[in-house]
Amino acid sequence: VQLVESGGASVQRGGSLRLSCTASGFAFSAALVNWYRQAPGKERESVAAITSTGSGTGYADSVKGRFTISRDNAKNTVYLQMNNLKPEDTAVYYCKATIVNEYWGQGTQVTVSS
Repeated sequence: VQLVESGGASVQRGGSLRLSCTASGFAFSAALVNWYRQAPGKERESVAAITSTGSGTGYADSVKGRFTISRDNAKNTVYLQMNNLKPEDTAVYYCKATIVNEYWGQGTQVTVSS
């Protein structure tokens, strides 16, 4: 069982990034998937979620209108498109897949400079 995030980078304010979360070893296409982030000294927070089929999505107020979560079950991958990035978006971003159990990735660093 493995979840691997990728796509993190350092960008300037207003920039864009697309994060990927690729799974193996379990029925990823049946899983609810969340993107979380954790900034230094802060608690981990959920920023976006998507249902197994992709028909339902949800966002934290802080990212609504700027982030878009999507998935391609044929590729066992969930994406997080992040636009108009702000310095307060700086964090380690994690994906979590839930299907009976929870599976977490190792995280990918996003740094937004002003």
